[in-house]
Amino acid sequence: MARERGGHFSIIHADSGLKADFYLAGRDELHGWAFRNKRLYEVGGKTITLAPPEYVIIRKLEFYREAGPEKHLRDIRSMLAISGDQVDRTALQEWIVRRGLDSQWHEASSA
Repeated sequence: MARERGGHFSIIHADSGLKADFYLAGRDELHGWAFRNKRLYEVGGKTITLAPPEYVIIRKLEFYREAGPEKHLRDIRSMLAISGDQVDRTALQEWIVRRGLDSQWHEASSA
């Protein structure tokens, strides 16, 4: 967890099939932004804290740029279809520009 660069792994809840992606914190300004903009959700009577969707989208665009599978683009499209109104498009666009992800975003949002 103290690496310069992060990484990620996923877990899947066997009974429901729900999947959660975990992103390990590196020394990265995007992580700090995500922690400051975390989201609280009620699930099964418990409050859980999750990263904002903009963070997950940016990370998936980065993984895709690093020769990741098309799956990241499909995940982004699904996220936007399901929770598009909860995505701060201004913040998302700022991070896309800052991280140089314009072409990846174009691919993700044009299909």
